[in-house]
Amino acid sequence: MNAPSARRILIASFVGTAIEFYDFYIYATAAALVIGPIFFPAGAPGVQTLQAFATFAIAFLARPVGAAAFGHFGDRIGRKATLVASLMIMGLSTVLIGCLPGYAAIGWWAPALLCLLRFGQGLGFGGEWGGAALLAVENAPPGRRALYGIFPQLGAPVGFVSANLLFLGLSVALSPEAFESWGWRLPFLASAALVGVGLYVRLKLTETPAFRAALAEAPPERVPLATIFTRHLRATLLGTFAMVAAYAVFYLSTVFALSYGTASLGYPRKTFLLFECVAILFMGLAIPLSGLAADRFGRRPVMLSGLASTAALGGLIGPMLGSGEPALVLGFLCLALFAMGWIFGPMGALLPELFPTRVRYTGASVTYNLAGIVGAAGAPFAAQWLAAQGGIGLVGLYLAAAAGLSFAAVLAIPETGGRLRGGVAMHEEHSAQ
Repeated sequence: MNAPSARRILIASFVGTAIEFYDFYIYATAAALVIGPIFFPAGAPGVQTLQAFATFAIAFLARPVGAAAFGHFGDRIGRKATLVASLMIMGLSTVLIGCLPGYAAIGWWAPALLCLLRFGQGLGFGGEWGGAALLAVENAPPGRRALYGIFPQLGAPVGFVSANLLFLGLSVALSPEAFESWGWRLPFLASAALVGVGLYVRLKLTETPAFRAALAEAPPERVPLATIFTRHLRATLLGTFAMVAAYAVFYLSTVFALSYGTASLGYPRKTFLLFECVAILFMGLAIPLSGLAADRFGRRPVMLSGLASTAALGGLIGPMLGSGEPALVLGFLCLALFAMGWIFGPMGALLPELFPTRVRYTGASVTYNLAGIVGAAGAPFAAQWLAAQGGIGLVGLYLAAAAGLSFAAVLAIPETGGRLRGGVAMHEEHSAQ
């Protein structure tokens, strides 16, 4: 088979992650709006929302499991087959959530099965990002890895906008009763068609040059996960903590903010969804800008500037989001998501660059998804609890602390921009930390 063109490679990297992020975000949006009342019994005010956010966290616990499993096969048998399998598992879990009866119909089986399917979503997502990032970065020409690495990152804002616009359209077109009865299920069922498109694109790919070269030199590692924890533990830990703030600022400014805006500030659901659709455009703008900057100036300066800005946002969340004023609320969401995109863009290159080719799928996937547990799994839950206990200012302290943790981690990572050439490791010994 002829080598695919750069355009096809980048489209495949982007389309798959956009679909996976869409699947992931429709659950996040549904958790903020309808999952609690439908799948859990009534209780004290706010309890159903907290229970819904707890199920939201389950996928983040599953993601490192998926990262280890799919990373194992991605490093041993290849990137292509692994990416196809992860997309299928994620899509099937998403569609089945859309078919699942609620608590009123089947009692406690409803939340139990919901948790199982949410675990399936996390399992598939855990294998997706690392493979998509490698597909782009390992095919990149010298000096353009960060630019190529933004394509899987762009799947995040596109998936988010698609999910929110669909929920927004349903909120406008349907009565609240119809939306809560069956309308919320339509975005989940629509995933079946999107997955079909993603599979069509990915089945036409070939393996990356870096992976083929690594196999030609030596047999693959028997257990890549063991290798990253024994020979690349420092890189794994630093990569994990470097990502924490990106996750925290994103889920605080989307999932938590949506719940806070509708429940505490009194915004109509469709108004706040529209705010978030506007704000996510700033994330989509920041990602390519930061990718270009990371190729020109290095990964570390770009990351550190974004993390400093994120810490500053912690002091603005009370005066802006907490004010309830539409212009200030929208302004905070735009600033927060621009900061997230500025941090997130270089990660498509940075995390793969921390690891040698032979364990790169596992290393990049595990660091990315462990960071999800630390930075995102409990973020909406913790923010909801902090806001209830001491006001939204405490949520700002939480965000600033996450940014500080990531800032310290990035300071400890040597500049990785010169580590690879055309996707093949030059100085792999630096990753064996």
